[in-house]
Amino acid sequence: MAYIPLVLLVVILGWFVAAYNKLVRFRNQIKNAWHQIDVQLKRRYDLIPNLVEVVKDYMAYEQETLTRVIEARGAALTAKGPAAQAKAEGLLTETLKSLFAVVEKYPELKANQNVASLQEELTGTENKISFARQFYNDSVMTYNNAIQSIPTNFIASFFNFAQEAYFETEPESRAVPKASLR
Repeated sequence: MAYIPLVLLVVILGWFVAAYNKLVRFRNQIKNAWHQIDVQLKRRYDLIPNLVEVVKDYMAYEQETLTRVIEARGAALTAKGPAAQAKAEGLLTETLKSLFAVVEKYPELKANQNVASLQEELTGTENKISFARQFYNDSVMTYNNAIQSIPTNFIASFFNFAQEAYFETEPESRAVPKASLR
């Protein structure tokens, strides 16, 4: 009978260590997921100057579009945290769409193999960014659920495990684009 309190203490201590380690694992998974987004965004940022360089000679009258792309890229490079990054990325995506729309107006540019290759690489990178964002948000959901659920919420509050923010798009980017066949 004297061993029952000792066994109970070992079980509680074992549960405490397991729960704490689970929270640490989830938090580290979020950090890893954020770094994966960062890697894909860096790839995207590296492709944009190449695209601008290739198209700028053809687009003498479209300097405003090119300037907006470069400015949006600069803002995205300096954004910190999921909310600021999401806002900057939304703006960059919109400016890239504008650039691609302008490229469509120049048949010789549209036919240029370098432009086509860069557009294809950017499209592939955009897909990888989407998957990385989804993984990040899934990781945040798992972590936030763990720190809000009983009984791990006691450990989370004691060790200051704070909720993480989701990578959310700006409301403007959710608007349905208008198509015109004219």
